[in-house]
Amino acid sequence: MRVMVVDDETLARSLMIEHLTKMPNVEVIGQAANGFEAVKLCEELNPELIFLDIQMPKLSGFEVLELLADKAPAVIFCTAFDEYALRAFEVHAVDYLLKPVEPARLVAAVERAGERLRTRAPQPSASELSVAARPPGKTLERVLIRHEGRVHVLPVEKIDYIEAQDDYLSFASSGNHLRKQQTMSDMESQLDPTRFVRIHRSFILNIERLARIDLYGKDSWLAILADGKKLPMSRTGHAKLKELIG
Repeated sequence: MRVMVVDDETLARSLMIEHLTKMPNVEVIGQAANGFEAVKLCEELNPELIFLDIQMPKLSGFEVLELLADKAPAVIFCTAFDEYALRAFEVHAVDYLLKPVEPARLVAAVERAGERLRTRAPQPSASELSVAARPPGKTLERVLIRHEGRVHVLPVEKIDYIEAQDDYLSFASSGNHLRKQQTMSDMESQLDPTRFVRIHRSFILNIERLARIDLYGKDSWLAILADGKKLPMSRTGHAKLKELIG
């Protein structure tokens, strides 16, 4: 079994590798100290299983899986905080190990991983992973977007508006546009409803960017943004926006 270890703590990473190298039929093919490095190495090395720390700087373990999406291998989460256990299993993790990891518990987790790989259990969707990356009840704080070979971490407060384009969403921010494969309803459900309003079936607006509303025709309006951009607004969208801004 080809495995990779991802942990920002050098000692924890070294101990895990030491235990794994003693196991028959396990080959440690790589290690990473942060989420960005983990994403890059996973795509290059194609491990069958990763031992993934949940709490890491820059990207959490859940966000690493979101970026890997359908390329994500089987995963065993490792963390010092048992509050993440339920969320780990909600995204179909093979297992969950509490630090410091007990050798016998590690052996059992590896055996479970072998069974998971043999049965080819389905991996979670990107939207499931995005939801799991946040504590329950907390709205989205940033959007992870892969664009032209780079990973962009876009804070939601920097989003001007979101436009649906076929199977993709286009995130407009300060004149730039980044595309991500996700549905409009998924994104709408994750955003703060006091800050973002779906004004049209194809547009979600950050209300802080709104300058004024112009009547365009019968039962249709235009949202005029501070930078002059004009977005169409449906009757339902207009009603929701008026209710929110008073």
